[in-house]
Amino acid sequence: MEIRGATVLLTGANGGLGLAIGRALKAEGAELVVTGRREDALKPVADELGARMVLADLADREQVAALAERAGAIDVLVANAALPSSGELLEYSPEQVDRALDVNLRAPIMLARQLAPAMVAAGRGHLVMVGSISGKTATAASSLYNATKYGLRGFTLGFRQDLHGTGVGVSLIQPGFVRDAGMFHDTGAKTPGGARTSTPRQVARGVLSAIRRNRAEVNIAPFEIRALSAIGGQFPGFSERVQRLVVRPGDPDMKRFLDAQKTKR
Repeated sequence: MEIRGATVLLTGANGGLGLAIGRALKAEGAELVVTGRREDALKPVADELGARMVLADLADREQVAALAERAGAIDVLVANAALPSSGELLEYSPEQVDRALDVNLRAPIMLARQLAPAMVAAGRGHLVMVGSISGKTATAASSLYNATKYGLRGFTLGFRQDLHGTGVGVSLIQPGFVRDAGMFHDTGAKTPGGARTSTPRQVARGVLSAIRRNRAEVNIAPFEIRALSAIGGQFPGFSERVQRLVVRPGDPDMKRFLDAQKTKR
């Protein structure tokens, strides 16, 4: 699909990764509608990108429904917003579980459900879901996050098949550890086992490629991360044993990572 002139709804635009995606889309000539929960964080992004701003809390189902209407005619959805949802599930309240499921999984599904009919009627459009390598292989202290990203992957690839032949593309972006932006970077912790990282710019380029070429899945991570995630998806028992060798119980960097994200539940 041609990006120049397309109107793009970008969720989670005020995060570092969202901003990188927004800049890449703007450079390609897209017209942006950006959304986030807090006006003070979103307005500078909207100003930089020359974008229209629509405030919405994706944990609020009524606001999600209203967002699709308030955004107006949209050619491309980039569902980038997500909560870290890390830590032991037993530490989560039922309300925190609901919030993670609503923001990470339900909101992108419902936005796609609301925006897709007009795209199908027009015979053009694209839906981009920003997932995670955590949607391919499970890790300790991430069961809730894994659940949302596994679910998003299944939805995206299934919905893609439903829309085949309509002129509307559906793509999944799967970043690994991202430096200079994103959930892991924001905590200040080191990556487990010294794992290599990708850049926000690489993720943004993946989004552009997905839209242009209607790619099913774009995995953005160093080769070894992509390989291990693929193996882990097929052989979870083996993956568990490898992970326990790399990340020891009580690992200080993992503790720092988990502690830093408790306030984001």
